[in-house]
Amino acid sequence: MEFDQRKKQAILSIFLTFFSLVSSLHGKIEETHVGLILDMGSTEGKIVRSCISEALSDFYHLHNDYSTRVVLHSKDSKGEPLHALSSVVTNTALHLLENTKVEAIIGAQTRVEANLLANLGEAAKVPIMSFSEPSPPLPINDDRYAFSVGIAQDETSQVMGINAIIEVYKWKDVILLYDNTEYGNDMIPTLTSSLQQKNVYIAHKSCVAISSTNEQIFEELQTLMKLKTKVFVVHISHLLVPRLFSNVNKLEMMSEGYTWILTSASMNFLHFMDSIVIESMQGVIGLKSYIPASTRLQNLTSKVRNKLYMEDPNMKVLELSADKIWVYDATWALAEAIERASTKNSSRSKHGVVLLREILQRRFKGLSGEIQFPKGKLISGTLEIVNVIGKEARRVGFWFFEEKTEKAQSHMLNNGRNLLLSNHLKTIRWPGGSKRQLSSEIKLRIGVPVRVGFKELVRVEHDLQTNRTNVTGFSIDVFKTAISALPYKVSFEFFPFENENGVMAGTYSDLVYQVYLKKYDAVVGDITITSNRSQYVDFTMPYTDLGVGILVPKRKDNMWIFLKPLSAYLWITSACFFILTGFIVWLIERPVNQEFQGTTSQQIGTILWFSFSTLAFAHREKILSNLAKFVVIIWMFVVLILTSSYTATLASMMTVKQIRMDSIGNYIGYQSGSLGVTVNLNFKEVKPYHSVEEYADALSKGSKHGGVSAIIDELPYINIFLAKYSSDYSLMKTKSTTNGFAFVFPKGSKLVHDLSTQIRHMREEGKLLDLEETWFLRKKSFMPEDYTISSPSNTLGLYNFLGLFLVSGVSSAVALFLFVIFSHSFRNLIKGQLQLVGGRLQRLRMFLPL
Repeated sequence: MEFDQRKKQAILSIFLTFFSLVSSLHGKIEETHVGLILDMGSTEGKIVRSCISEALSDFYHLHNDYSTRVVLHSKDSKGEPLHALSSVVTNTALHLLENTKVEAIIGAQTRVEANLLANLGEAAKVPIMSFSEPSPPLPINDDRYAFSVGIAQDETSQVMGINAIIEVYKWKDVILLYDNTEYGNDMIPTLTSSLQQKNVYIAHKSCVAISSTNEQIFEELQTLMKLKTKVFVVHISHLLVPRLFSNVNKLEMMSEGYTWILTSASMNFLHFMDSIVIESMQGVIGLKSYIPASTRLQNLTSKVRNKLYMEDPNMKVLELSADKIWVYDATWALAEAIERASTKNSSRSKHGVVLLREILQRRFKGLSGEIQFPKGKLISGTLEIVNVIGKEARRVGFWFFEEKTEKAQSHMLNNGRNLLLSNHLKTIRWPGGSKRQLSSEIKLRIGVPVRVGFKELVRVEHDLQTNRTNVTGFSIDVFKTAISALPYKVSFEFFPFENENGVMAGTYSDLVYQVYLKKYDAVVGDITITSNRSQYVDFTMPYTDLGVGILVPKRKDNMWIFLKPLSAYLWITSACFFILTGFIVWLIERPVNQEFQGTTSQQIGTILWFSFSTLAFAHREKILSNLAKFVVIIWMFVVLILTSSYTATLASMMTVKQIRMDSIGNYIGYQSGSLGVTVNLNFKEVKPYHSVEEYADALSKGSKHGGVSAIIDELPYINIFLAKYSSDYSLMKTKSTTNGFAFVFPKGSKLVHDLSTQIRHMREEGKLLDLEETWFLRKKSFMPEDYTISSPSNTLGLYNFLGLFLVSGVSSAVALFLFVIFSHSFRNLIKGQLQLVGGRLQRLRMFLPL
């Protein structure tokens, strides 16, 4: 009976073909030649050829009024790329193009053949409908293979479909498992980039050779088991599936908690697999090309099955795979495009361009659904989301690609409704038999530092009665606020980084390194961002102020500040030179200038008055001697420079408070464990402290009494200190040499981006400032005061003006020398003074006893 049914269908097909030929006699029929290059000896090639033949038969049966007819010219490639090369180029391609005048070529079952035909089509301006995409895949705006039209489904829709599933279930880290075929290697970079844009962490990428043995696959899976990630995205050939899941079950990786997502590369062929293989895949979900059931599809499957049976009774085709149905639909598109291109009346040189444009513009409902070829790639807009249960893959939803808006949207369908949430999908049976939805909750083990001081940031308290550990503080509250604002649930538990004595078990860098060692999933606390730590962990954006500051005692006003610009030696030296210069001028001017004469007291007063009046350029005595004028000119120059320097230094001291810090006799304090903050400021005399109280005690004592002159620390610690001691101490302005506090996560963690976003929102909304006021009792911002760090050299010393005094002294000595040598009045003056002194001594002897 089955044979009779097949015989009837074959006779019917012959009759329909004959009827089509008779009908064509009523009008002029234009034959269009199309080349077909396939491995005719393979089962795959025979099925494809049958689908193309049936497509043309069905098309012209429906459109018997069309003026064109496609005539196929088949060539066997023998399944050998090199043989295909010689066949296509020498025996087939040139013959078809020049003699047969083919207007299109269908073929290229392998990547090598696709490259050859793509280059040939580009040179001849002939459309190539290829079952495989040329290598490497080109960007959308690259037109090197403009005449190549892909029949295989574009992987973009599948990549976006996987993204949609992962996004629905809020999985944050996955493992990619793929084979080393050309298709696997092409899709994985696209999938990786897409997942990373969605902030999904790729925990590991594992490539398995298609020829891998069971032992090699087993070893690779053992490596993957050591990772915490249990969500696997698998893109492998259906030929590798039996070996993979056989070993997956041996390692009990199909137990509850695991998730396996397969692409259509294997799910499209699930119905061809052995029942034992399907049994090993229970709970797997995946994407499958959606082919809607229809009478036309059933008829096509029946005709192909019967045709192949008549050729080879041993060949059994139970069902056509999605790629064979795409070939059928693509043939329809080609035939329709040829008919439309024939009406354009284009020249043969431009006919290929017109035909290509008609193919790319085709959009119709085929056996596989809505068919279109935008940018030269087949887009079949729907994928099934299936779940392997029992002996079949049961549909649990759909995913659509909407090309109109050039966007892909996830539409989970259930009973005809568009749904976006995972709990609206049909019930999924996960590995291990669980029917409940996978929990999207992330659980974290978080390490926290155990501080001695500054517990406003992190405070660890052990309750011995309840045997519980309470962790509080500003850093903890910032983390909790940010984590609670995430669109998915994250649970966490704090673990103090301490030893058996209850003290911190190492340095802060040791604590951060525990994340790299995977002892902790994160670290929360006053953790400074450094370049060294960033080499093995990731930081969120900082949630505190950046940089370091200097704490100093507030300086009281000094009534003697006007003496500070000059050192004591400079004051004394200046006074001596004032008097010396006045004396020399008096000595030179007295013999000839009456203003410098008079009683002894008057002459002393004149000397002092003239000397110090030059300070303000207010001397009123008229100078007659050229030598005296020379001395005064030099001295006025010295006074000008001296007064200008004094004024500038005093003005600086009055407007900017200075703190004298040097390595001799002055000490700088820092927080123990944070010595790095002092290195950039080049201080050697440093003392470590641990708490706010120790800071205050050290600053109050000062360096001379066993304390320090200043404290250098990061701004968050300084803010805590100033919240308690702002009346007595001030913050100095310094450079931003540190990057602030942040939370620590493993490299590539999705939470880094998400928490950074929440921290930014908290800063913009003022929530961070509110938490600071809560924990630091801080009602205002502590702005840095205008301090400068000065050394002893900032006070003007004698050495700074030694050259000027030397010039003044030499010039005065020279003038005095010349006066002594050339002045007669000076000699008379000296003689008169000696006589005067002698007379006084003579009178003194008269009163002395003999």
